[in-house]
Amino acid sequence: MTYVITQSCCNDASCVEVCPVDCIHPAPDEPGFAAAEMLYIHPDECIDCGACEDACPVNAIFPDYEVPDAFAPYTDINAAFFEFTGEQGEPAPVPSPGAKVAGDGPLKVAVVGAGPAGWYVAEELAATRRCDVEITVIDRLATPYGLVRHGVAPDHLDTKEVVSGFAKTARHRRVRTRYNVEVGRDVTHEELLAAHHAVVYTTGAGEGRTLGLTGEELPGSTSAAELVGWYNGHPDRVALTFPLDHERAVVIGNGNVALDLARLLLAEEDVLTASDLAPAALDALCASGIREVVVTARRGPEFAAFTSPELRALADDSRIEVVVDEADLATLPIEADLPERTAGTFAALQKADLLRGLAARPRTDAAKRLVLRFGLTPIEILGTDTVTGVRFDGGEEIEAGLVVRATGYRSAGVDGVPTEEGTGRFPHEAGRVTGVEGTYTAGWAKRGPSGVIGTNRACAAETVRTLLDDHAAGALPAPTGQPLDELLTDRGVTVIDHAGWNALDAHERKSGKEIGRPRLKVTDPEEQVRIAAPVRA
Repeated sequence: MTYVITQSCCNDASCVEVCPVDCIHPAPDEPGFAAAEMLYIHPDECIDCGACEDACPVNAIFPDYEVPDAFAPYTDINAAFFEFTGEQGEPAPVPSPGAKVAGDGPLKVAVVGAGPAGWYVAEELAATRRCDVEITVIDRLATPYGLVRHGVAPDHLDTKEVVSGFAKTARHRRVRTRYNVEVGRDVTHEELLAAHHAVVYTTGAGEGRTLGLTGEELPGSTSAAELVGWYNGHPDRVALTFPLDHERAVVIGNGNVALDLARLLLAEEDVLTASDLAPAALDALCASGIREVVVTARRGPEFAAFTSPELRALADDSRIEVVVDEADLATLPIEADLPERTAGTFAALQKADLLRGLAARPRTDAAKRLVLRFGLTPIEILGTDTVTGVRFDGGEEIEAGLVVRATGYRSAGVDGVPTEEGTGRFPHEAGRVTGVEGTYTAGWAKRGPSGVIGTNRACAAETVRTLLDDHAAGALPAPTGQPLDELLTDRGVTVIDHAGWNALDAHERKSGKEIGRPRLKVTDPEEQVRIAAPVRA
């Protein structure tokens, strides 16, 4: 028997760490890791120990005889990866941890941002044996987990199970949490740094990028960040409204977020109800008149940004017809043309084969359609008082009542910390923010909006190595400012700790269970604080 990794793989690599025979690839220290869509288990080397299944935070791993029917192709896909690449790669040498640092008291680190990147930083720091560490995880919202709560598609409940590992880190003796605390509102960067040896910003990239198109400001034109935040109940966006009465929507961009948007805009009521959609969004989407979503891309299908597992999930939904024009696929690679057999080219070939299979499918009588279009560059969003469509280079126009820009995200930045023009990212060297002593970054705020949840683990590990090396070299002065908790108390800031979040989490789950849903999200910040039984810092 062998184990099989399936669709919801998060590339977190927890399974790699526990595998006693190193049969899971590509590993984080192998060249193909960054380019891989998911991880794969070698069917001939797996010893059936089950350690990977226990370690998987998103329930993506099954014994081969228990793989659900919906994931059956992944048994062959796991085997095909090793047949295609022909080798597993050589692990890179592991650097020595270095000596413990002498000194008075623990290394004090503030981690700003309680999303995946922040928790992976906290996990790395909590596990270090180089010195004693005291970690404070801070978030401006009353709820942790960042894009897992407010960005991951609400029907991807398995993916959201990754927070079980973060919750374990939150219980670590070296970790404390301070939610409902905003840097810039409740405490400045300078004050935070003065209270700690180092500050690590893992604040993500929560703002949608603009395209500079005429008509972009019209009602009915929005960014993926706004729409995703709305249906996930982000407090900043829950009050937004969107026109859902037109039968067609256009999504500009074709990454995984674009497919998530399309799937939810086309989902039937039973799918929506089984998700953790915010209540207002659930009502609006159940009453939606949208019957077709056109997902457009400027470049050809060989450059498609979505992953094959995301498209495969849509293709397996019998209630949504996925339409691909075979004439658009002429530039897709075939195996004979590939220059090398790597994780990246394996992913490209999987995607190409899937698109060709979809183009060859006979048309169905499904009530809803997802149309994938390539080689379309938008030049204007049409309409006078509200959106009526999109005009593309070459003169083609597509009528629509909703146009969503799924063309990337940018970071918001923090007062007192330099950021890059355009992207909002923090300029850095191996995670050390340029020109600001004791300041570091990880996650999307560091590298931009790329990768999946698990990509943040290696990113965080690099930043933590840099931070600990700087501490070992004596480059981090001891804190001399007012302790954070004293400062917040003096300012009357209401602080939520992780026990408070657990109370809110239990409330949401209980409320959801009463109406047959996984949870009923509380989206009003004041109500969140009331339920979380706040403690004073």
